[in-house]
Amino acid sequence: MKKLLYLAVFSILLFAACSKKVHPTATTPVAPSEIPAAHVSGAMIVMDGYGNVRTPQNKLPAEANIKTDYSKTVRGFTPNEIANLKFRYQTVPPRILYVPQEYTLKSLRGVYCVYKKKFWYWKKEDGLFYLDDTYYK
Repeated sequence: MKKLLYLAVFSILLFAACSKKVHPTATTPVAPSEIPAAHVSGAMIVMDGYGNVRTPQNKLPAEANIKTDYSKTVRGFTPNEIANLKFRYQTVPPRILYVPQEYTLKSLRGVYCVYKKKFWYWKKEDGLFYLDDTYYK
């Protein structure tokens, strides 16, 4: 009697599974939300995560009017911060960027840009964009 009941339940489940559509229905593509700064193609890496200067001050555009002392500006990430970034994001992002005005966005907190759709950088008073503290703390 149990075998007959199991066979009936199995056949009902098999029939129900086979009667469903195998192919998903076609959906219309949804336009992604546009963040103009998501692909910051004009961004220049000023200082990488290890504290190395990638773009010297004389290579920055003259119209940027940036006057900062790189030796006092920032240090590289600590070994713990680097390990945290590599674990969470599989990369060590640059510490400081220079971003042209057309790639920036404004909010109540200030001027910012999104680098590689993953990292948020905030503009400071010296005109450069610094990685948000939440990524490495």
